[in-house]
Amino acid sequence: MKSKSMARAWSMFACAVVLSGCAGFSPDGGLDRVSSLTRDRAGFGVQRNSEAARDQVAQLLASGLTPDRAVQVALLNNKRLQVALADLGVAEADLVQAGRLRNPRLSLGRLSGNDGTETERTVLFDLAGLLTLPLRRAIEERRFSQVQLQTALQVIRLVTDTRRAYFQAVAANQTLSYMRQAAQATEASAELAQRMAGVGNWSKLDQAREQVFHVEVTAQLARAEQSATASREKLIRLMGLSGEQATISLPDRLPALPEQPDTPADIENTAIARRLDVQAAKMETEYTARTLGLTRATRFVNVLEAGYQNKSANGEPRADGYEVELSLPLFDWGTARTRRAEAIYMRSMMRTADVAVQARSEVREYYAAYRTNFEVSRRYRDEIVPLRKRVSEEVLLRYNGMLVSVFELLTDARAQITSINAAIEAQRDFWIADTELNFAMHGGSLGTPLMPAAGSMQAPAASATAAH
Repeated sequence: MKSKSMARAWSMFACAVVLSGCAGFSPDGGLDRVSSLTRDRAGFGVQRNSEAARDQVAQLLASGLTPDRAVQVALLNNKRLQVALADLGVAEADLVQAGRLRNPRLSLGRLSGNDGTETERTVLFDLAGLLTLPLRRAIEERRFSQVQLQTALQVIRLVTDTRRAYFQAVAANQTLSYMRQAAQATEASAELAQRMAGVGNWSKLDQAREQVFHVEVTAQLARAEQSATASREKLIRLMGLSGEQATISLPDRLPALPEQPDTPADIENTAIARRLDVQAAKMETEYTARTLGLTRATRFVNVLEAGYQNKSANGEPRADGYEVELSLPLFDWGTARTRRAEAIYMRSMMRTADVAVQARSEVREYYAAYRTNFEVSRRYRDEIVPLRKRVSEEVLLRYNGMLVSVFELLTDARAQITSINAAIEAQRDFWIADTELNFAMHGGSLGTPLMPAAGSMQAPAASATAAH
């Protein structure tokens, strides 16, 4: 009897060790799947910060910034992204922990008296944890996959933010360059007006108009300088640069417009199939459903432990046996936990439906903005700017021929400055709309976070853990 009980105990222990040993850490910490998701949707993978990554950042900056190089620097160097990658490691640790049993408990009791010494030994195993181990691990695998989707979305959001900041910085730099030229021209005109007024060739009214035009352009130049500085610093922050690396070199002009705008087919279904926030919402619903199943399975069994026990006393043979501990559901029948899990599941279903509705609407909105900005920018490039240049040339010819007044010349100069700045802004807005459309089709919503707060997400898991 003694040998059979010992054999059962050791068999149970060996089974627990084997099951727990199956849960281990992956070589990449779950990063390969994240890189695969982002590379498929944004064209770039992701890696953890390292010495090699820092060397790569230096090489990219030395080559001159383009939209793609700016994104690569951000993916290698952005510290908030590295925080998200660290959270991925935390989620994997939770997954590994879910695949391991609680350590067995060993108790030893010894009583001494006039009748002799009595010794009691007990080894207890978490039997309920052993029975629910596959289900708990499956739930944590779902949650780990959800965290991977969240991390991938943060990567794609960083790609989007960096590209948008890049186009804003280049446009601001281009506007600043043009405003500097305009300020130099108006300064020369103001000085000429002052000299001509001094010798009596211009009236004080004409001189004042020229002077105020120069002052207005100077004020616009100051605003352009501030806008260029702010846009540049935003790009620097997204790329995670500091020190000497923060002195970046931007191109003089925005990229040229494409010949024709993209016309992706069936953008709504593409968004539903590929958007990471939709996939994460679906996975949250599945995860909650699995948790509800665990809650129902363990609602009556709060603690169930089994183990081997023996007892020996002086002058008597050792007695072997077993011990089972079970908490009786006299006061808590688990109905509150079950109702809570059901409510969380319904909330998750409604959130998934809402995410799908938002995705379809957003992708239509961003595609409309993309096409509108393309048409506006094309009109400035092909019609408005060339026509404005022709008007300026004609006005200048008439002014030289004394057919128009200086006031008309100044009015045309103001209009030309306005048109050039509007053309730069339209071109910038097109590239930003192109970036945001790509994110709306493959990533998620630009205006809202991917998922609810961590406490809300983990509520079902906490309920299941308390149950067993």
